[in-house]
Amino acid sequence: MPGQQEAYRQFAAQSPDLPLFLQPWYLDAVCVGGIWDAALVHKNNRVVAALPYFLKQKLAWKYVSMPPFCKQMGPFLAPEFRSTDWEMKLYEALIQELPAGLVAFEQNFHYGVQNWLPFYWQGFRQTTLYSYMIPLDQTEEALFGQISKNYRQKLRAAEKTIQVRHDLPLSELNRLVALSFERQKLKTPLSLPMLEALYRTLQEHQCVQLFYATDAAGAVHSASMLVWDRQTAYYLMSGDDPALRQSGAAVLLKWKAILYAKNVLQLPLFDFEGSMIRGVEQGRRDFGAQQKPYFRVGKDWSVWWKWGKVLRFTT
Repeated sequence: MPGQQEAYRQFAAQSPDLPLFLQPWYLDAVCVGGIWDAALVHKNNRVVAALPYFLKQKLAWKYVSMPPFCKQMGPFLAPEFRSTDWEMKLYEALIQELPAGLVAFEQNFHYGVQNWLPFYWQGFRQTTLYSYMIPLDQTEEALFGQISKNYRQKLRAAEKTIQVRHDLPLSELNRLVALSFERQKLKTPLSLPMLEALYRTLQEHQCVQLFYATDAAGAVHSASMLVWDRQTAYYLMSGDDPALRQSGAAVLLKWKAILYAKNVLQLPLFDFEGSMIRGVEQGRRDFGAQQKPYFRVGKDWSVWWKWGKVLRFTT
């Protein structure tokens, strides 16, 4: 049933362990170029299961995809319904509540979803993706000790020449993120107005910190944004100046963000947010991060849409 935002907001307000990326105010900020809504299942006049989604439209085709800078979505159940028996019933019910006339659906499910079988029964496909996480219930010495020798050397060198700050303009983060995408020959999903809107929202909810790495001349080598919920700090975005990448500033910023999550926020987990890219993945393991799987679940109802995706990737 369409138009379930208000009911989902009430459900979210009563769900203290709802992940950051499923928060309605976060969806308000990142769902640019489409609208978000939620499939809901009620029991005894209350919402017990929800599946928020980002709905986009191309010509006459309506489809569900992931909004930018929203790592994971997927179904979320009230605590007393988090058993396999209830998952089987409620996930199937949520699928039936998705909007009619979709040509495609694709979402990354949050870590709490380990059972996608009801989606399989309804013709959905699944791909396993990986993020990398660091448990923070250990000493700083232990955290530093699990970093690779190469990265420890880079950290020590960077600390001699690089200063970490939090007070530079947001435009610097936007510039460096764009440069990083450009270096990889990718189109940046970020614009400064979108970044500013997201940052304002995160500030309002007191769950964001910016990190900038500068040298003695004032040049900005690297920048990043850390966000968090009640359980996890997420390294949401970062960017580097390609001409200054040898300074080790990017490694230093990650280390400072880890310490901030541990000592200031006192959270149990730090999430690097991926990546499936070989070179990036290696950098996560160099920090001693542990692999964490999650599901990408999708379905194509339209043959034409499916062939369109194939042609887009092969031409």
